[in-house]
Amino acid sequence: QVQLVESGGGLVQPGGSLRLSCVASGSIFRVYNMGWYRQAPGNERELVATITRSGNTNYADSVKGRLTISRDNAKNTIYLQMNSLKPEDTAVYYCKGTITIMTLVTSDYWGQGTQVTVSS
Repeated sequence: QVQLVESGGGLVQPGGSLRLSCVASGSIFRVYNMGWYRQAPGNERELVATITRSGNTNYADSVKGRLTISRDNAKNTIYLQMNSLKPEDTAVYYCKGTITIMTLVTSDYWGQGTQVTVSS
């Protein structure tokens, strides 16, 4: 039905930058709120940033001023620009979307995750 696929993760040194992308595809009628979440080993999954269809954003305090979420509604895609990365940003980053499919059923969907490692 719907797939969310993340890309852009990798290994970066402290202070470096990465840009994550998440594309939603399938039998999509409309994509509503989308967001990025992350899970470090031994920790629970936590919210990083969310964005509404109209572009209103919300960030975790730990990433404000360093990470920026954006979206392209025409491409059903969201991005996470990650600057001034710290070792504590190391985690698997997941994309989540609230999506209405062609049968007009609305559900939350998750991507498979992309690893971000910040280390020297």
